[in-house]
Amino acid sequence: MELARYIVDEVDERKAEDITLLDLRPDAIIADFFVICTGDNERHIKALGERVREAVKEKYSKIPYSFEGKAESGWILLDYGDVVLHIFSETQRDFYQLEELWEEVGQVLVNIQ
Repeated sequence: MELARYIVDEVDERKAEDITLLDLRPDAIIADFFVICTGDNERHIKALGERVREAVKEKYSKIPYSFEGKAESGWILLDYGDVVLHIFSETQRDFYQLEELWEEVGQVLVNIQ
């Protein structure tokens, strides 16, 4: 939970929009928490991903197990095992609708507009 909250704070500080922290415990096998946020444009999405990577490495000495997607595609994923960060463009976020997909399993802990 501490790492998930730290990631929320980092993306919030970097002006990500519509930040949601979903608690997927105890049923989800994929991760305990999803952090979902929206970037304004490709450069912002890329900067958010890079900043979280640097900040988590610095504070927790942890790097993502997996880094998927590209800013140009409108989606980046950083997988820290128990916490997965999804950074979307507005269009891609509307398309994938992760909150709706996980609404029966997940509980929204944080929602910053």
